[in-house]
Amino acid sequence: MRFRTVILDGNRLTIEQAVAVARAGARAALSPAAKTRMGRSRDWVEKAVRDRTVVYGVTTGFGAFQNVSIPENQLRDLQRNLILSHCAGVGDPFPDDVVRAMMLLRANALAKGFSGIRVATVQRLLDMLNAGVHPIVPAQGSVGASGDLAPLSHIAAVLIGEGEATYKGRRMPGGRALKAARLTPVVLEAKEGIALNNGTQAMTAVGLLALHDAELLADAADIAASLTLEAVKGKSLPFSPLVHGVRLHPGQALVADHIRGMIRGSRLVDSVDGDTSDKVQDSYSLRCVPQVHGASRDSIAHVRRVLTTEINSATDNPLIFPGEQVAYSAGNFHGQPVALVMDFLGLAVAELGSISERRSAKLTDSHHNCGLPPFLAGRGGVESGLMIAQYTAAALVSENKVLIHPASGDSIPTSANQEDHVSMGTIAARQTGEIVRNVRRVLAVELLCASRGVELRNRKPGNGAERAIATIRKSVSRLDGDRELSPDIERVARLIADGEFAGILR
Repeated sequence: MRFRTVILDGNRLTIEQAVAVARAGARAALSPAAKTRMGRSRDWVEKAVRDRTVVYGVTTGFGAFQNVSIPENQLRDLQRNLILSHCAGVGDPFPDDVVRAMMLLRANALAKGFSGIRVATVQRLLDMLNAGVHPIVPAQGSVGASGDLAPLSHIAAVLIGEGEATYKGRRMPGGRALKAARLTPVVLEAKEGIALNNGTQAMTAVGLLALHDAELLADAADIAASLTLEAVKGKSLPFSPLVHGVRLHPGQALVADHIRGMIRGSRLVDSVDGDTSDKVQDSYSLRCVPQVHGASRDSIAHVRRVLTTEINSATDNPLIFPGEQVAYSAGNFHGQPVALVMDFLGLAVAELGSISERRSAKLTDSHHNCGLPPFLAGRGGVESGLMIAQYTAAALVSENKVLIHPASGDSIPTSANQEDHVSMGTIAARQTGEIVRNVRRVLAVELLCASRGVELRNRKPGNGAERAIATIRKSVSRLDGDRELSPDIERVARLIADGEFAGILR
């Protein structure tokens, strides 16, 4: 589904809409209902300022400075200083798609109407997004409690004419980027700085894009496994509906259905000629594809449910409840829900890569590939074929073993021990994003090996397998002698990222 404009009401944003804004250039706008709710909470804030009501972050300092009362004539300085002092991120910047997702998600959280920010301020944030003013946001520096303070502050800095941004491919000071886009900076009023930089939007932006990509990986993994089954003339019985009807995990049944569809019409699967006549069972990396891939799919589905909830939640502090005429200082900014599922997603995706590498090893090993040449080379010895492609898959899988260490299992106190338990959710999300990129290339290696193996058989594979090989051959020619393999791997990885394989399973 294509989206030209995504309407934000704080309650109904979908993963697909967020990806469309982040990567496909869809625009975003506030709904009338959201503006009305935001106006009510803003009215409450302005009354609190007039009445000198003690409200954390509105008429007081932040963190360990919570008991410092701020004079009314310094409230603008308080909000501006909050943003500038919290711009402490380091390292390489997040890519534009992550930054765009962050801006969108922050606007949607504010649209719920519990943050006390002016409509005009959020509108200017969306103006930046729609104009393509992308703040430079360093990826490191968030511990994931009090939200993603540093990353979100780097976005807010450009909103007030500070920081750095890219505009039309050029990096420049934030104020200049706004001017180039014919936008004016915002002067933050009471409560607005803390409304902009309290929240889980960095970890959630990275996470939802990783989730989207993981769903594409799950489809590619099923396709790759079916091609390998064809190439080694594997057996179809492990994919029978009878088998999966007695173990009631939905992902498992779906994967088995995918494999059956892919191999339908095959003259390779279940072959009993020559070298395969005495094979009773396939190895686990083939026989247990539904169980392994299916478990990852069920895990991915759980992550989708959690992230869909998170992107439609109010995650800043304090929260304004104008109907009750109160402000509550609480902890919705804590990233634990996202942190845990990001570690979970990383593990689920890493398993797709782990089992895929074992299938690539099987394909390239003449002792286990049922009569295919060693390393699928045309002239073994003179040529190395796909030998080193499997090394690459092995290296990436081994790297993932380090990256799956759970970031959410750690905590370190900040703000003079006021913030004494933190989530590390942004680290978990960043690690998972790297795992996804690694597994995409691991699966690309298997698709290259398996398509080569099927073609060497010179016998008709299943109808789905034929479509998958045709998709690969649009970008990568058949291996006719040794050549550089890196471009081939990257091209197939790009096909996966672009969703070119997903339709084959439908």
